Amino acid sequence: MLNLVLFGPPGAGKGTQAQYLVDHYNLIHLSTGDLLRREIAAQTDLGIEAKEYIDRGELVPDS
Repeated sequence: MLNLVLFGPPGAGKGTQAQYLVDHYNLIHLSTGDLLRREIAAQTDLGIEAKEYIDRGELVPDS
């Protein structure tokens, strides 16, 4: 199994590069931002906690 992680600041093109990899190499794209937005919209425990960090302008920790 191949795992790739794309890092970069907002607007750097991570999403564009991820879509290229999906289109050309039949990979699956998992976006942590998309996953967190889904959890926030569903008001899950994770979403509520993540929203608190986001509302304070902080990064959501990975632990």
